[in-house]
Amino acid sequence: MMLLLLRVLRLKIRANSAHSESFKRLPPKDQLAVLKECLLNNPSESNLKNLSDFAERTSRTIDTDSYRPFIKSQLEVFKHKDAIAEDNELYIAEALWMDKIRPIEFEEAESFKLENDIPKYIERSLEGIARLYSDEAILDTLAKLAPDYPYANELAESYKQLMQTRDESTADDKALEKLRKQKESWENDLLNVKN
Repeated sequence: MMLLLLRVLRLKIRANSAHSESFKRLPPKDQLAVLKECLLNNPSESNLKNLSDFAERTSRTIDTDSYRPFIKSQLEVFKHKDAIAEDNELYIAEALWMDKIRPIEFEEAESFKLENDIPKYIERSLEGIARLYSDEAILDTLAKLAPDYPYANELAESYKQLMQTRDESTADDKALEKLRKQKESWENDLLNVKN
């Protein structure tokens, strides 16, 4: 468990460069997570190209061309007065697009399920959920996991509470810090497999 949390922290640190040697040494699932995070946080042609190059290198099908309108929209949003509201709507759409690129952890999870290794299936599924962005994908995946991992129902409920807090939050530093801590707590609960 602690190793997974350290790996997530390491990913955030290494997200600075998709061309660094440390990035190249990461397993493909971590590379994909870093590339998606970089693109979502900084929609740019160079980050899109990095994702496209990864897809080609790993023989994955990712329709990167369909992301280009988001880059254009992001540039337009910055020109408007009500940029925060528009940016939130754009982020939701981008998150849905990102979640079409399923985290590799889900492939690993399915392999473990076929081998009837349910504990590993649950662990990898939870790791995959931690790498999803949209509320819809997170809640749907938790619902699918619930028959094998009943605690997923509690995780879904606590995620809905997190969504409500987020939606009712103001944009001041204090509220954002409280939300960040609540999200971090939820992620820790998610990744701490209950037996």
